[in-house]
Amino acid sequence: MDIGEVARRSGVAASALRFYEKKGLISSNGRDGLRRQFAPDVIERLALIALGRSAGLSLDEIARMVVVDGRPRIDRLLLADRADEIEGRIRRMKAVRDGLRHAAECRAADHMECPTFRRLLSAAAAKARRPTTSSLAARRESPAASARARNRNAPPREHHRPG
Repeated sequence: MDIGEVARRSGVAASALRFYEKKGLISSNGRDGLRRQFAPDVIERLALIALGRSAGLSLDEIARMVVVDGRPRIDRLLLADRADEIEGRIRRMKAVRDGLRHAAECRAADHMECPTFRRLLSAAAAKARRPTTSSLAARRESPAASARARNRNAPPREHHRPG
């Protein structure tokens, strides 16, 4: 299938397809005139790339998992770490949502007199004084994170099916 058809079927711009090919995320089978030709399985590979991007993975992280030989090599530890990061963001965003709802619905004449609003302000001020997660991680890493980092580059474990 030519690059135009891949672009139409996948929703990925032809320029992005060329970029992905240059990065080694996908490969063409050759050309028909000036148009790159791709195998039909490129659509599934593009779906894997889209899934990785939606999870916040970089193209380099995706490239290490989506290899050109057709079989993905999923880095389970990286995915678990990313899921933990997303869970933390969800918790923080829920707290922000709840605070906004309270501020919008609070019946106090002056928000500064509302104990709940004052707690929200104190929490926001404390957060503003704390170092960012990335600067903390640079200074000290948890033992679990260290173990995951050491094992990230280890070869995947074989899973044997009985039979």
